[in-house]
Amino acid sequence: MKEIKIEASNGSSRILLGESVKNLSNYIKAKKSVIITDNNVRQLHGHLFPESEIIEIGTGEQIKNLSTINKILQRFLELELDRSSLVIGIGGGIVCDITGFAASTYMRGLQFGFVPSTLLAQVDAAIGGKNGVNLLGFKNIVGVFNHPQFILSDFSLLNTLPEKELLCGIAEVVKHALIKSPSLFDLLEKDWDSLLSLKPNITGKIIEESVKIKADIISVDALEAGGRRKLNFGHTLGHAIEKTLHLPHGEAVSIGMVAAARISEARGTLSLYDTRRIESLLQNFKLPCKLPAESEPLLEAIKKDKKRTGEEIYFVLLAEIGKAEVKKMSYKELGKYIHDLCKHR
Repeated sequence: MKEIKIEASNGSSRILLGESVKNLSNYIKAKKSVIITDNNVRQLHGHLFPESEIIEIGTGEQIKNLSTINKILQRFLELELDRSSLVIGIGGGIVCDITGFAASTYMRGLQFGFVPSTLLAQVDAAIGGKNGVNLLGFKNIVGVFNHPQFILSDFSLLNTLPEKELLCGIAEVVKHALIKSPSLFDLLEKDWDSLLSLKPNITGKIIEESVKIKADIISVDALEAGGRRKLNFGHTLGHAIEKTLHLPHGEAVSIGMVAAARISEARGTLSLYDTRRIESLLQNFKLPCKLPAESEPLLEAIKKDKKRTGEEIYFVLLAEIGKAEVKKMSYKELGKYIHDLCKHR
């Protein structure tokens, strides 16, 4: 097991890489605890859970809303949780988001921890203290910044993932490499097939490098006032694609990253060679790269993006592989790029 610590302005977190879920009870110090999980994860891994009250939720983006939060908070009341209680989310990014939001808002804040069961959650969704739910289909539009006490990442849980779920996490790993680490990108180019088949040594190394990138960024900018915005690479358009085309998060982000790379190239900051390397790697991972034909639905969705301020939006571009830049771009300029990319896809 390896431990990575986040020491941020708004709290701290321990990330326990390679720790077994069988040892979860060692990290539960509260007298009263409750586990939030979904029905799939409980069916697959419930026999590994420590003794605790369990709140089971459904699956899919459609349950990541305030209605689900309301039901959980009512259950907290029934269980008579108080500020000394601990809430543990065991599952993917949706479970972690819901757990963190519910725990952070009940009695103005309970302690909570995560056991992420997907690659997407282990390298991204569970890390960084952003906990939110959707509103009217718009991603994470209601939320809080609050760090879990611990994140226990048991790599063996990934073995039960469908390939489509695994690919969603790989998209976020690629994102981390593109914004911060050319060496990680080189490793992914060299050993992409080993990651796809979850070979333990390569998988553990790639997850560790990816987590370090996000942890370093969070420790410096916890509240997304500066450098943390780089983590949104591919996500401005990705969230719009996710909402309009109902694609899985990782697939939408993959398309968003390709679009952001092409926009970077059009603005003269990224070489054609690097753009092609990015597309080639994503294609090796069986991730989509082609934008939809219609640009207007995407532009309408972007209007609701949290990163938009008036007629401008913070957009993440690449100067090269491993070096991201956050630029303020007018909505009109971004719209022109997206329209052209959709037209000539």
